[in-house]
Amino acid sequence: MGRIQEGALSMVTGMTPPARVGEGVGMRAVATIIDIVIFWVIAFVIGMITGEGDGASFALGTLSSCFLFILAIAYYVVMEMQYGGTIGKLAVGLRVVREDGAKLDFQTAIVRTLLRVVDGLFFYLIGAILVWTSPTNQRLGDRVAKTFVVKKDAVVATAAPTPPEQRF
Repeated sequence: MGRIQEGALSMVTGMTPPARVGEGVGMRAVATIIDIVIFWVIAFVIGMITGEGDGASFALGTLSSCFLFILAIAYYVVMEMQYGGTIGKLAVGLRVVREDGAKLDFQTAIVRTLLRVVDGLFFYLIGAILVWTSPTNQRLGDRVAKTFVVKKDAVVATAAPTPPEQRF
């Protein structure tokens, strides 16, 4: 955040500027679209192999859809813990970090991922509104898990990691 923006934030809201500000909706949306395309391809392949999909639709409540749901949760948790972001985020130069700039641990990643269900309502409109209305550009999952989506080159740890029992 530049000095002018920081001053404007404190004048308009009466708040001091946050220590870290996450990335806005634009690049996050592009990253999400990339991840959705990846899952569409995976769902198509699974559906064709099992015969439970026709390429244009995928029946909910089937073994394949349950498998895809579990795969999606694992994808977000593992990718954000191990690599700092999903394929979509990494492709557009974004990374997910904790408030202190450190990598996500399992607890942080799972909380963030499970709240994606709420953030993703109405084609991620809920998440977008929460990012737009947050002075730190955080969706609900970011706020609860205390994480930020930042540009990859902006990642700098600012403090010692917070023990998991003190984060929530």
